[in-house]
Amino acid sequence: MENIEIIIQIVIAIGIFNVWIVRLKKPSIYRGGNSESMESEFKAYGFNNSLMKIIGFSKLTLACLLILGIWYPDLVDISAFLMGCLMIGAIGVHIKINDPLIKSLPAFIMLILSTALIIL
Repeated sequence: MENIEIIIQIVIAIGIFNVWIVRLKKPSIYRGGNSESMESEFKAYGFNNSLMKIIGFSKLTLACLLILGIWYPDLVDISAFLMGCLMIGAIGVHIKINDPLIKSLPAFIMLILSTALIIL
């Protein structure tokens, strides 16, 4: 079971690093509205750049804590819980701007994985 938890931690972290570092300024079919970058996505939600930076910093920090949780397991539950909260928020803003449900799929998957970490 421990190996499954570690795999989930790594999958969540890689997903967050991909979205917030590798693909930050790139288009994606999952971006809110008709956005071409993270900045334009947050504008579509009605948020400013400061909030985007706070959310990005928070998600990247939690992703790093999940990786550290491989060696320090006490970090995993709180990091997974907070990541799950951020994913609920992400799903909520997709709903707020009437995005098709498919655009919420990555956040929903991350929510399920975060929840699994807490339950396991």
